[in-house]
Amino acid sequence: MASASVKVAVRVRPFNSREIGRDSKCIIQMSGNTTTIVNPKQPKEVPKSFNFDYSYWSHTTPADINYASQQQVYCDIGDEMLQHAFEGYNVCIFAYGQTGAGKSYTMMGKQEKEQQGIIPQLCEDLFGKINDSANANLSYSVEVSYMEIYCERVRDLLNPKTKGNLRVREHPILGPYVEDLSKLAVTSYNDVSDLMDSGNKARTVAATNMNESSSRSHAVFNIIFTQKIHDSNAESSSEKASKISLVDLAGSERADSTGAKGTRLKEGANINKSLTTLGKVISALADVDSGSNKNKKKKKTDFIPYRDSVLTWLLRENLGGNSRTAMVAALSPADINYEETLSTLRYADRAKQIRCNAVINEDPNNKLIRELKDEVSRLRDLLCTQGLGDIIDLSGLVAGVSPSPSLSALSSRAGSVSSLHDRLMIAPGSDEAIELLKETEKIIAELNETWEEKLRRTEAIRMEREALLAEMGVAMREDGGTLGVFSPKKTPHLVNLNEDPLMSECLLYYIKDGITRVGREDAERRQDIVLSGHFIKEEHCIFRSDVKTLGEVIVILEPCEGADTYLNGKQVTEPTVLRSGNRIIMGKSHVFRFTHPEQARQERDKTPCAETPVEPVDWAFAQRELLEKQGIDMKQEMEQRLQELETQYRREKEEADLLLEQQRLDYESRLEALQRQMDSCFYPENLQEDEEPEEEVQWTEREFELALWAFRKWKCYQFTSLRDLLWGNAIFLKEANAISVELKKKVQFQFVLLTDTLYSPLPPDLMPPDAVKDREKRPFPRTIVAVEVQDQKNGATHYWTLEKLRQRLDLMREMYDRAAEVPSSVVDDCDNVMTGGDPFYDRFPWFRLVGRAFVYLSNLLYPVPLVHRVAIVSEKGEVKGFLRVAVQAISADEEAPDYGSGVRQSGTAKISFDDQHFEKFQSDCCTSGMSRSGTSQEELRIVEGQGQSSDSGPSADEVNNNTCIATQEDLESPLKSPVDAQIDGLVEHLRIGSNFTFRVTVLQASSISAEYADIFCQFNFIHRQEEAFSTEPLKNTGRGPPLGFYHVQNIAVEVTKSFIEYIKTQPIVFEVFGHYQQHPFPPLCKDLISPLRPSRRQFPRVMPLSKPVPATKLSTMSRPTAGQCQGKYDLLVFFEICELEATGEYIPAVVDHRGGMPCHGTFLLHQGIQRRITVTIVHETGSDIHWKEVRELVVGRIRNTPESDDSIIDPNILSLNILTAGHTHPSLEDSITHGNDNRTFYRFEAGWDSSMHNSLLLNRVTPYGEKIYMTLSAYLEMKDCTQPAVITKDFCMVFYTRDARLPASRSIRNLFGSGTLKASESNRVTGVYELSLCRVADAVSPGMQRRRRRVLDTSVAYVRGEENLAGWRPRSDSLILDHQWELEKLSLLQEVEKTRHYLLLREKLETTLRSGCESVSSYTSEDLSESQSISSYSLHSTGSNDMPTSSYTTTERQKELAAKCLRLLSHTFNREYSHVCISASESKLSEMSVTLTRDTSFSALSNTTLPPSSTCPSLLEGQFISELRTPETQSRAISPDSDSLQDGVLKKSPVLGKDEKGGPRMFVADIQEIRVSPIVSKKGTLHFLEPQTNGWVKRFVVVRRPYVYIYNTDKDTVERAILNLSAAQVEYSEDQQAMLKTPNTFAVCTEHRGILLQACNDKEMQDWLYAFNPLLAGSIRSKLSRRRSSQMRI
Repeated sequence: MASASVKVAVRVRPFNSREIGRDSKCIIQMSGNTTTIVNPKQPKEVPKSFNFDYSYWSHTTPADINYASQQQVYCDIGDEMLQHAFEGYNVCIFAYGQTGAGKSYTMMGKQEKEQQGIIPQLCEDLFGKINDSANANLSYSVEVSYMEIYCERVRDLLNPKTKGNLRVREHPILGPYVEDLSKLAVTSYNDVSDLMDSGNKARTVAATNMNESSSRSHAVFNIIFTQKIHDSNAESSSEKASKISLVDLAGSERADSTGAKGTRLKEGANINKSLTTLGKVISALADVDSGSNKNKKKKKTDFIPYRDSVLTWLLRENLGGNSRTAMVAALSPADINYEETLSTLRYADRAKQIRCNAVINEDPNNKLIRELKDEVSRLRDLLCTQGLGDIIDLSGLVAGVSPSPSLSALSSRAGSVSSLHDRLMIAPGSDEAIELLKETEKIIAELNETWEEKLRRTEAIRMEREALLAEMGVAMREDGGTLGVFSPKKTPHLVNLNEDPLMSECLLYYIKDGITRVGREDAERRQDIVLSGHFIKEEHCIFRSDVKTLGEVIVILEPCEGADTYLNGKQVTEPTVLRSGNRIIMGKSHVFRFTHPEQARQERDKTPCAETPVEPVDWAFAQRELLEKQGIDMKQEMEQRLQELETQYRREKEEADLLLEQQRLDYESRLEALQRQMDSCFYPENLQEDEEPEEEVQWTEREFELALWAFRKWKCYQFTSLRDLLWGNAIFLKEANAISVELKKKVQFQFVLLTDTLYSPLPPDLMPPDAVKDREKRPFPRTIVAVEVQDQKNGATHYWTLEKLRQRLDLMREMYDRAAEVPSSVVDDCDNVMTGGDPFYDRFPWFRLVGRAFVYLSNLLYPVPLVHRVAIVSEKGEVKGFLRVAVQAISADEEAPDYGSGVRQSGTAKISFDDQHFEKFQSDCCTSGMSRSGTSQEELRIVEGQGQSSDSGPSADEVNNNTCIATQEDLESPLKSPVDAQIDGLVEHLRIGSNFTFRVTVLQASSISAEYADIFCQFNFIHRQEEAFSTEPLKNTGRGPPLGFYHVQNIAVEVTKSFIEYIKTQPIVFEVFGHYQQHPFPPLCKDLISPLRPSRRQFPRVMPLSKPVPATKLSTMSRPTAGQCQGKYDLLVFFEICELEATGEYIPAVVDHRGGMPCHGTFLLHQGIQRRITVTIVHETGSDIHWKEVRELVVGRIRNTPESDDSIIDPNILSLNILTAGHTHPSLEDSITHGNDNRTFYRFEAGWDSSMHNSLLLNRVTPYGEKIYMTLSAYLEMKDCTQPAVITKDFCMVFYTRDARLPASRSIRNLFGSGTLKASESNRVTGVYELSLCRVADAVSPGMQRRRRRVLDTSVAYVRGEENLAGWRPRSDSLILDHQWELEKLSLLQEVEKTRHYLLLREKLETTLRSGCESVSSYTSEDLSESQSISSYSLHSTGSNDMPTSSYTTTERQKELAAKCLRLLSHTFNREYSHVCISASESKLSEMSVTLTRDTSFSALSNTTLPPSSTCPSLLEGQFISELRTPETQSRAISPDSDSLQDGVLKKSPVLGKDEKGGPRMFVADIQEIRVSPIVSKKGTLHFLEPQTNGWVKRFVVVRRPYVYIYNTDKDTVERAILNLSAAQVEYSEDQQAMLKTPNTFAVCTEHRGILLQACNDKEMQDWLYAFNPLLAGSIRSKLSRRRSSQMRI
């Protein structure tokens, strides 16, 4: 007895197509006999290593030196096992592994020579050694058997006659064996190969997701190899028998990996059961053979479960018994199969510890034969004593028993024969004795069977198999080598015909001698030819084959009663003799051709039969023949059917035309009725001609002026149309930027608004075609939408019209399409940009406009020389520098002063002022030019809707709803006094018709940026732009002294009325130009101007806002037209999904808040549990809003993506049953204060059965990584509202199993927060909504329709290459706000220049008066009044123009007027103080402050803190709020509140009641969900003052403008309250802090409550103020900095 361990080898295969498609990684490494596996999920984990006898690396190609081929595997394992078989040992080789790991390939391989597996190579090598043997006394015999274990049932693969399952029995000597398993004798390797091929074809395989030909059963191929040695000396023979078991196991698998369903799933379960049992057996054997258990006594627990599976029962001897065993473990290298591969390695490692006790199977001796005979006799005697001797034939049972080659298998069981009698005695009855007797007799019969008898039995089985195939209609060649269809040479037969030519003549049915029956399988008698189909009878027909006297065979067709049988197209009703070539149709679909080989040979030389056609006989011919013989004309039937269809089509067409005509007449009649109705509304005089005309209402002059002002205002309204242009053309701008980035052009496009003002006149190429004609009629300047082109390569900026953008975009698309064909060198070469050949670039001038400045000429009236220092202002309202210009009156022959190296203009320019031409220009200035003064500029920002709506803040559609109040003075012309009345009072030098000469000297330019290299200046009169005077260019470095132009220009003018009017009111325009360097985008502003680069900040994804789910119970009603907005409310809505617990209570489901965004969360639900949906609405208590009831709650749009297609009608909308609804009290966690929360809480609950949706997404467990989305809409009825309001919310859900244990509510704050919170209070999702209550409009005006229209916003449409823009977006509404701000700055700068000129002139006149110049004082008073009236127009001040002639009185009057001007100046100038003064240093303002510092009133004004609301009144109410403040109010800085002030009075909250007519007010309610801003301005903790206890409570606050979200703690994930900053007023007062004795506090006041907040320190308070209101924080910081500066000076 030899004890040896099981040899274990592992082999890894290459990647399959499935693993390659999923980009799998290799996790197996081999080094020698060591195999290492790496965990792909935890790469840092130490790899697991296993040592085996052999480790085969077959993952790579054969070219690899480490590659293990099939030959190498056989040489290591198969050759050794075959050698053991020749030595007389039992041998077993089996393959183990998961499905698709390569087990069958290792064991069986492929048919190619180098691809054969272990089994074919072992069989070939076996017979090769047998044939090479030269010993004459040594003979061999080989028997094979092939079986499969499928679903725990054994099938014989070599005997087709055995249809049922074979029984597995256990003999006390032989052990487990398969009853009636055929053992076939073979003499060569070809015999083994044929049997193996036949068995493989009968084996059960199927396709799975992991393997296309997966083995679904265990295959066991047994070879019984016997060696007989004859000893001639002893005249005796001995033999050795070896049993070689080659096992190919089915693969272990997981149902989710293989995709098994139905039968495949059942097969996989049985496979896993048997393999699990095999693993248990291996583990038990390994434990028994381990070193710790060898010396221990065997326990009951050391039971080895062989009988748990058929596989382990049959392999009992090979596992730990009498066998030499080898195991090959097949491995998958993919990381996706890590768990299965690791399990296979562990099984192989356990199998390595098993030890087998193999013995050589020697010849059985006579003792064994004698014991068997005694056992038979003993059994017979036992039956006879029980009176059962007549049951079994007693004669010859044991006769002729002799040793056979098979007796060698019994040698190891010789010692157990004696126990057979004892087992029989214990048997309870005689039945078991009879069964044992039969078993013993069958074994003895097999042992006594000679080798020749076995060969005969094998031949008989082969004949039976061929007969069975012939019976099925499949013939086999005589050599039995190849299966196929062959035409016999003598036997009559039927050949099938099929519509598919490839399926024709594939089946043969033999007509045997005698009767051949044709029918169904379920017939009473057995049918020789079995057919199926609806028209096949149980016994359809009979073929009778008779032999005549001459030996001729005649076949007669006899149809059965009621059977449809056709012969050559004719129905057969009586017996008919068949001829070779006849067509036979049985039923409707079975077509055959009768062939009689002998008859065909006899008639081959004769004339063919008349019924036998010459053309090929196929299925089509037989069908056509049938139709012809039955009298069916297919062509006629098709024509008849076609005619019927044409008739039906004409009839339906006539009916449709008639119906369409009726509808057309009906619609025409309706249109005529509507037209008559409209005519009756607009032309009532046509209906009642005799009615007296109404008297015309006479307007007063004031009413006429107001109507004219309103008409002019609304006619020139344009900013909403500008917004439409921005939205409509955004897609073109986005596409142009995308193409620019793709082609690397370094050009960026962005929208810009351009207004025709003095500082920014529109160039001619940007003006619309009708702008010149319309310019004379427009009272306000035109604003257009243009495209700003930033040429970053050449440092140039261009402006395109929208039409030019579209034209260039067509060229850009062509260039983009050609980009693939053009070489990269040509694409990168941009040298042709100067020629204009590239659509991205324009020709740019060498000089660029720096800015414009204005110098007024009113000092020429007196005449007084003045030196002006004016600001150079760009088109954006930015101060780019300063220009010093001197203006003085001179005599005609006066020479210019010598400035050294300066330039003196030769000659004197003569300018004519034509009265007619100037009057036309003056009329234009009174209309379009009015915007160039401060008065009309306010009207420029008129936007419709103001005064009709009390919106608390600008919305997206009403971004510019700010109107300025126009007064009577605004409507009147600034030049009220006629010119003719003043001409007589002028001095001699400005007499009409005389010549007047004055000098304009351009002195210096300073503070101009170094980015402008060469600077020059040109100036002209406003109405004569073509006549310009230019200086020479100067080099600019940005450092050193100012640029000295010292350009002198003398101008001679003939004095006319127009000239006098011009010097009184109009300035000279100075334009400064410079060469712009190619560094247009400094690093500080590059992020703002050029955002076309990857964004560093990635905001979380925001779920799209869905439209409401349509209601199922409510009738569809037309939405009434909404009029004036009554009020807006902010709603905070809590959404909960409650699940039924075991206690019978509904508990809110867990919500995952790990997204980090407010109003977002994922519900974690259990499958198959009853649920309820709870909605709680929280808002400030108001008299306008009152919830009556919930009309309906619907859910639908079940999907697995956040986006939903609202256009598709959802058939699975479910209306929920409302259980409870009503007002409730807040919980402690939901209250923002510890006291009573006076907010309104309205709560309703509804039952939700998710199975009613019939949606697979809701009725299954959600796969990993997937989320389910659903839309909920609640229709709520409100008091005094015409229709229900709709609240819509998108839910995100994940379904788990019913018993899954889910964690508590999770979020990012839970990880780092410090507070405590109940988990149940966080299991909700919030939503922020805005409720708008608008009155029902009585009539729909065109203006109302225009305000409510929705323009398609193309900025959200996708264009190709948009992902490369890195967050860039086209500007829209914010651009209009910024442009208003720029216009406001330009207006204020112009006012500053006028005021500066007036103050400078006054100072000059005062100096002249003090010096005693009587000639000047004689006309100073009157002219000063005139100048004052001019300035008062721009400064909005009124006063008397009469001034005494006394010098003392005049000086006092001047001081009084100056004080008024300074007050107005300080008011209007500080509106833009933060924008203008940033660019101007203190030194630049020194000239403006020369006169102001002399007046004591200015010191008082300078110490007054202006409210920040005055910084931009046009963006709020359109009026000066500071004038309405009391001194107490102005002593503290507060933020603007658009709700608290309207039309100059404090506005009270509207109270719901009845209108003027006494009826109830009807509103239109609209609820819109607010998208949460991803930008966090600030977050942290603040202390809130309790209103009742005067205590402080700490809350966590997050500012996401315009909303402030309030949480209980920093660990809280649910918003408890919100504050709308756009409708709130932020107040800060140092006096209030001193009074309350609470530092670092500020207040937030809304319409419903006031909240006092306290920060931890001063810096935190400043940061919170900046987050709440940046304007307020800026004004406070400015005030504090001025205070510190004054203290430092003191």
